[in-house]
Amino acid sequence: MTEPWKLHDKTFVKYMSERKIQAGVKKLAARLNLEYQGKKPLFVVVLNGSFIFASDLLKRISIDCEIAFVKVSSYKGVNSTGKIEEVIGLDIPVEGRHVVLVEDIVDSGLTIVKLIDKIKALKAFDVKVAACLLKPEAYKMDYPIDYVCFRIPNDFVVGYGLDYDGLGRNSADIYKISE
Repeated sequence: MTEPWKLHDKTFVKYMSERKIQAGVKKLAARLNLEYQGKKPLFVVVLNGSFIFASDLLKRISIDCEIAFVKVSSYKGVNSTGKIEEVIGLDIPVEGRHVVLVEDIVDSGLTIVKLIDKIKALKAFDVKVAACLLKPEAYKMDYPIDYVCFRIPNDFVVGYGLDYDGLGRNSADIYKISE
């Protein structure tokens, strides 16, 4: 992508390179391989934004595991609506399973906590979160985010699966809003 990158009415500048992202993903995958050895976890990928991160992460998972997908949405433009709408539900039994939610970014935490509560209600053995990005300043929940590649400031970011009203997912780099 050229810099700056114009999406709709906003301008973005490069924030994190593909090389740095991939190093973080590799490190996280190694940790998950070690901690889930012999446990056959179920990775639940939160769509749409997590598709690139999940693909890169799960290609590096060498232990036996299963993968499922859920689709939820809580954004309109650059702001969270605070309202979670589940579009596609979980269709694999989770009772007694080690579940790892794979999320692109955790900011307010509303989406991830709703998913954690839903999966716990289905009697999963445990539920943990693996996120590419965490915004500690924006995170409002008490539930721990167990596995994080990068902690970032509370800036709006796109690229590497993250979008601004549908645009920007297709970059291997991450860009932040520049206003």
